[in-house]
Amino acid sequence: MSATESWYALRRTTTWSGTRRGYPAVTAGVYTSPVDMILRRVRLEGRDGVYDIGIAGDRIAAVAPRIDGEAPIELAAEGRLASPALVEPHIHLDKVNVWPLLPPNRIGTLAEAIQLLHRTKAASGVEEVAERAGQVIRRAVLAGVTTFRSHVDVDTIGGLRPLQGVLKARADHADLCEIQVVAFPQEGIERDPGAAELLETAMQEGADLVGGMPHWELDPEASQRHVSYCFDLAERVDADVDMHVDETDRSESRTLEMVVDETERRGWGGRVTAGHCCAMVVWEQEYVDRVLGRMAEVGVNLCSNPLSMVVQGREDREPRRRGIARVKEALAAGVTVGTGQDCVHDAFYPFGAADPLQVALLQAHAAQLTTPEEITAVLAMVRESAARILRLPDYGLYEGARAEIVVLDAENALDALRLLPSRRWTIHAGRVVAETRQEAELHRPRGAAPAG
Repeated sequence: MSATESWYALRRTTTWSGTRRGYPAVTAGVYTSPVDMILRRVRLEGRDGVYDIGIAGDRIAAVAPRIDGEAPIELAAEGRLASPALVEPHIHLDKVNVWPLLPPNRIGTLAEAIQLLHRTKAASGVEEVAERAGQVIRRAVLAGVTTFRSHVDVDTIGGLRPLQGVLKARADHADLCEIQVVAFPQEGIERDPGAAELLETAMQEGADLVGGMPHWELDPEASQRHVSYCFDLAERVDADVDMHVDETDRSESRTLEMVVDETERRGWGGRVTAGHCCAMVVWEQEYVDRVLGRMAEVGVNLCSNPLSMVVQGREDREPRRRGIARVKEALAAGVTVGTGQDCVHDAFYPFGAADPLQVALLQAHAAQLTTPEEITAVLAMVRESAARILRLPDYGLYEGARAEIVVLDAENALDALRLLPSRRWTIHAGRVVAETRQEAELHRPRGAAPAG
């Protein structure tokens, strides 16, 4: 019997109890129905003891104190923490790893970084983009990521080559992960004549979402036309929208409210994400409260990118660093908040490990999120909340969910964030797609006193 057949057989012969999405959170006692893979003795957040997780096909068939019998594949977790696989909600796979190809961003401004990247964007071919993107995809899968959302530049400098390169990388790695692609007009729309037509073509060639960068236009009226055009296109092709919004330290940059207004007008709630939103840090409090309240009410998600704080916010030479969106206040307002890597080893950011837990830890510091409830929210930014932003169905560790799992060398969620441990296994669509074995040992001189 195939994995898929065994899953349907399981559904036909098993009586389910409980109410969570039609499935129980945990099967009481011993589970005996056949499965294709068993994770033995994992720890689960918020529960004492250890559990077995049974996988049939691409679904979690059981989460139980014990699963009797054997499966074709059994993994001995030995008390390691099992988590839903990590989600990367905002990355630029077309730009990754170009740092060695460029002169350094000596001033550190956003404008300089964009100018430096023009060189690789104009010169890079499809194969080269795909190779660089693949390097980071594989690293992220080893870190426990099985779903990405990547923004990809679509403009008259690189044409459609960056998009075609990332689409090739997506196809090359389809057995390891899933990748949503956002057609992103990095150079603007009105500021880059011809970009609008390229965006239309990009959506036809395989991009999944419509991107935008309205604050990059020359005046508020042009920004509003930019937003309207992006939503027009999204409506025509029935796509979600994910825009870079107010990515600056200028308090007069207020395109986020334009995005909220357009979302409400089009009935696109739940399908729109605003990334960065850095200008929020210098807005007056009354305006912040109003916009965040409307985001929650209308259904506009927020994706914060804490690593981008190292890029100077102004387009001139004034050495000012931009901040990040007011994440703590957004959470309090009820906004769905994710946090993303953004850049990896490029002109904007020389670092980057494509590890969402590293990003989440930095987000916790940058937004001062340290209470138990806030730590849970930070972890959700690269798991449950990020999955909500990407509209991933059946995400989580419960019976009937998709088998997207990472097993970490940690005993609890706080240690997973605090220690950034290795990821023992990454499971995608019910298959082990990555494995990490790591050993560490101290060598002390003979006769040394034991640690007290």
